[in-house]
Amino acid sequence: MARYGAQYGPDITFLGVEPCDWADPATYDGADVVIIGAPYDGGASHRGGARFGPRHIRQSCYLGHDGSRPSLAMRVDGLRDIRVLDAGDVEMFAGDAERSLGSLQEAVYAVTAAGAIPLVLGGDHSIALPDASGVAQHLGAGRVSMIHFDAHADTGDSSFGSLIGHGQPMRRLIESGAVRGDRFLQIGLRGYWPGPETLGWMAQQQMRSYEMSEITARGLQACLTEAFDIALDDCDAVFLSVDIDVCDPGHAPGTGTPEPGGLTARELLDSVRRIAYELPVAGIDIVEVSPPYDQADITAFLANRVVLESLSGIARRRRDAQTGERWDPATPLLDGRD
Repeated sequence: MARYGAQYGPDITFLGVEPCDWADPATYDGADVVIIGAPYDGGASHRGGARFGPRHIRQSCYLGHDGSRPSLAMRVDGLRDIRVLDAGDVEMFAGDAERSLGSLQEAVYAVTAAGAIPLVLGGDHSIALPDASGVAQHLGAGRVSMIHFDAHADTGDSSFGSLIGHGQPMRRLIESGAVRGDRFLQIGLRGYWPGPETLGWMAQQQMRSYEMSEITARGLQACLTEAFDIALDDCDAVFLSVDIDVCDPGHAPGTGTPEPGGLTARELLDSVRRIAYELPVAGIDIVEVSPPYDQADITAFLANRVVLESLSGIARRRRDAQTGERWDPATPLLDGRD
């Protein structure tokens, strides 16, 4: 299948990195990370618009789109110290969920099988099903744990009679065996859904969900440390799925189902950086950015930085593995004192 290209707007790459074609592995031979666009919001239950997310995430930056972003914190360039390519958008038609999600899984599997990390720009959270399934298809069912940032559990059984939607992907992943329920970690849940029946199903699967009241009481870092221990127990790698609505709507207004009382932008970025640095990440997706509901590109800018923190963490992890160093976030950038 030939590359379709961007469906909405210009065919651009993430901050100017080199393009590739996911259907032709020779074009990303030796790549460390391949970015894939998933412009799909056919699973949205409330506000749509996430189909426009990939383009806005790719372009929302005030710096030049020169394929370089040195991190002040991590002292690496996440776009140059590792090889990052952009495969453009997978063709995804909102009127055909089965075909669209199948095409995305094919792309994610191809990239994973080639030895690269797929980094998928959504799109609504329906895409987590083919994303994590495509990684597990290569690495083995149940061998990849999930760390899931979200205001919502996304473990519903059906929505409007459909088994596919942005409120059901995590249940489908567990039911299929792609990801084990007892290695499924959710961060940032809050609000008024799901109800007791769905929570009961989640408990039966031995899922671990960190609701915001627990995070507030115990501290985010303590919860993350505990989640990391569970994620690495009898699993080979981690899939990171970030729904931008995990952040409070004041930090991420451009999303389909905003829920007050979430993480700050700073907390999300620090968490993503820590995951990418400390854990063997095999796949990433960033979802539910809805530009029509955004204000001054606040949400798109945050999602762009989620991508960059992920790449910087991966780059520093690989560099430190070679040099034997250990990154310390408390190290000052500059200290001119005698």
